[in-house]
Amino acid sequence: MNHATTRRALALGFLATAVLSVRAAAGAEHPLTLEGAIDMALQKNESLKIERESLGAASAAVMGALGAYDPSLEIDGSWSKTTQPFTYFGAGGIPSVIAPEDRATDVGVSIRQLLPTGGAISARAGGSRATTDGGVAVLSPEYDTRAGVELRQPLLRNRGIDEARLSVRVARAGRQGAVASLRQSLQETVASVERAYWALVAARRDVDVERESVRLAEEQLKETGSRVESGDAPRTELAQPRAELERRRGAMLAAGESLARAENALKLLVLDGESDALWTEELAPVEDASVPIDSVDTAAALEQALAARPEVGIARALVTRRRAERAFAHDGIWPQLDLVVSYDRYGLAGSRNTAVPGGSVPPGLEGDLGDSFGSIGDGDYDAARVALVLGLPLGNREARGSATAARHVERQAEVNVLRVKKAIRAEVLDAAAALDAARQRIEAARSAREAAEIQLDAERDRYKTGLSTNFLVLTRQNDLSRARLDEISALTDYRTARTEMARATGSLLERHHIDVGEPAR
Repeated sequence: MNHATTRRALALGFLATAVLSVRAAAGAEHPLTLEGAIDMALQKNESLKIERESLGAASAAVMGALGAYDPSLEIDGSWSKTTQPFTYFGAGGIPSVIAPEDRATDVGVSIRQLLPTGGAISARAGGSRATTDGGVAVLSPEYDTRAGVELRQPLLRNRGIDEARLSVRVARAGRQGAVASLRQSLQETVASVERAYWALVAARRDVDVERESVRLAEEQLKETGSRVESGDAPRTELAQPRAELERRRGAMLAAGESLARAENALKLLVLDGESDALWTEELAPVEDASVPIDSVDTAAALEQALAARPEVGIARALVTRRRAERAFAHDGIWPQLDLVVSYDRYGLAGSRNTAVPGGSVPPGLEGDLGDSFGSIGDGDYDAARVALVLGLPLGNREARGSATAARHVERQAEVNVLRVKKAIRAEVLDAAAALDAARQRIEAARSAREAAEIQLDAERDRYKTGLSTNFLVLTRQNDLSRARLDEISALTDYRTARTEMARATGSLLERHHIDVGEPAR
């Protein structure tokens, strides 16, 4: 009866072990390094894909804003026909046609280029052909041509900044922020993967500890059964090791559930949402949590964090944008004063108007459209203009209000930079304290585990000689299991603390050689 009870207990233990083996049987075991897990996350993480699209959109916005400096070409053409009676007749008397028919065809082309100074330069050219059956015009057909250039330069408003330059600055600040946001998302993803990876390593080791604890309880139950069979112990001695064995089996099953959850947490970070074969496979980390213990230079860590954290870049990008908006709003307070300089040349050619009796073409004007354009080079007909154009808004309360509001918004962004830096300093100090505490815990946990192993060996030897009890042996076994779990926890916490320290100082991407790239100027 005693052997049957023992065998039944051992059979239940085998069943619990089989439950933990179902995960491995359901799919192949996939060995996974930390770098491999990070690479998978960088390729498949949806948040990173969104951030990369945001950066692409921000870069396209910069290109679009610079498009304001692309030359613009304008071509126009028109045709007209007019029959309008005269209301005034000269000394020659009433002409034979008092409502002549005038026809005109006009074509013009102009190119305009916006300048980085806020001004604009434009070149224009055009030609027209006009005919009339009236007796006033000397030439019919008449070919008029023109070519010229004009420069318009703001002297007050729009001289330091205008809408085009504002758009460029805002777009570049947006790209700067998008790059920093991508770096932040990358850093958070890498940190999450590291934490999940070491949590999975710890969960697998926890299962091993619980499985070993069950094995020790089975051995103790078997040892007690042998003593009962030999008459060295009463039958009631079996109750305590049997109860402890069942408790440990429950703990082993709970550890198995925690392992499954830890594995799923890592899969959520490194696998995509489609039919990835690894969803049904078991992830098997191949790296050990043991790592050389490093000291922390807090002052250097703070300096590095303030220089490298992407949150500072995001905040500064916002300041850059607000500064440009404030400059544009303040520029609106100035009156509009533009300098306009232009120079044009004209050409003329045509044929004698047959409607004019005895008329003749003035010397040098006989010809067609080509002759008219050719005469432009002679410079006989030109016009030069220099002008100042002043626009003075009265009161200008809208511009003054906008400038004041923009200044307050800029100050908000500047204060936000200080707030972000303060939070980063606190994070670095917290991470340094956690790293130091985890470092000290490793040595303490290791010593405690070694002592628990010695105590268990001694207690088992005493039990074999009849100088101890099941209670004491099982207690020493539990002490050893807790010590092993504490050591695993200390090593995992140190790994996690190193990850947090690298994240807090902004060096996590550099440590894994991940280069995001800097925005183009």
